[in-house]
Amino acid sequence: MDIKRKELARLFEDIKSADCVVCGGSGRSLYSLNAAMSQIALSQVGWRNKVVLTPDDPGFPGHNMYDAALDLERRYKKILLLMNSGSGCSDDPLLMAQDLSRYIEKTKSTKFSMGLLTSTYESPLANITNKHGTTVLLKGRGKSKPSFEYSETGMMGDIFELGTLQLLNSMIEAIFRNLEVDDVYSLCNEEFQKIGDMIDSNVNSETYSQLVDLMEKRTDIFLGGKGTGNEIAKMTGVRLFHIKSFFGDNVYITRGVNTPHPRAGDLEILISYSGETQPVILWADVIKKFAGTVFAITGNKDSTLAKKADLKIILEEETKPSTPRRFYTRAAFVLSPLPVKLAERVGQRGLNLPEYIISWYHSVTQ
Repeated sequence: MDIKRKELARLFEDIKSADCVVCGGSGRSLYSLNAAMSQIALSQVGWRNKVVLTPDDPGFPGHNMYDAALDLERRYKKILLLMNSGSGCSDDPLLMAQDLSRYIEKTKSTKFSMGLLTSTYESPLANITNKHGTTVLLKGRGKSKPSFEYSETGMMGDIFELGTLQLLNSMIEAIFRNLEVDDVYSLCNEEFQKIGDMIDSNVNSETYSQLVDLMEKRTDIFLGGKGTGNEIAKMTGVRLFHIKSFFGDNVYITRGVNTPHPRAGDLEILISYSGETQPVILWADVIKKFAGTVFAITGNKDSTLAKKADLKIILEEETKPSTPRRFYTRAAFVLSPLPVKLAERVGQRGLNLPEYIISWYHSVTQ
């Protein structure tokens, strides 16, 4: 709510007017960005041929942003490189910004602009972005000393990553509904009230307690969803891996390149708004076949997935088909305390995991 209106208005207009948005980031920040922007692709009405790309897409027209820029310029009238980086120093978006800046300066192209969500104004990425677009400051938790009090601050970049997810999702919804930039603040404020209630009711529930009981044991965890659900699964998987890795356990994204068959006792977390997505239902059948446990987050309590799940959280939402959903952002917030609760549980058993250890592991794996 402290974001400067002038900054937000410029980025809002850039997203609104661009007919191609290229997403850049790394780790959870990228998954957060992708989850929000995928709502454009899911919405079949209200958009005028707006395309969302990432450099990992098979159809991305180049090995890097510099190579792709010429082809993008031929295809589209206005292209926005939209980046999400709390530190403003992540290698992947920084390289993309450097490449695009080099192209703009060489060709004098006027078709490109840049947008950045960050917690750091004084950073290499912010300096480049400000030459060609808009930097929006969204503060994270600030500089905190290493702590065991995850429940107060979240882990590392949680506040920033969840905050940008909510902000971007509200911006997409406002654009879709032909609202103004001031309405973005209202949408965020309205949604935070609902999300707070959802977190309170679920974190203290028997379902959450049973989940932590399962994760405390020597079990591998599998997470899955399709489309936006898959981005939320990856956001959650990153943090869970930071904790489970200390037990010698693994966390996998379902159907990943290194994903093995589950074993008896393993846990699978599946995310599907409809609860009827066929691949997701198939994944539930497979892990149950191996005597594993299925935990589902769905928007439909009567869905096939909800009926198959051993544990479930229902996040109902009234919305028309092919319109932006709040379900996935809500799922990300409701799932975010899971690694926190797991860290607290093992702390009660005498194994304290100070954040500087988790931060070190994060730095060498991402």
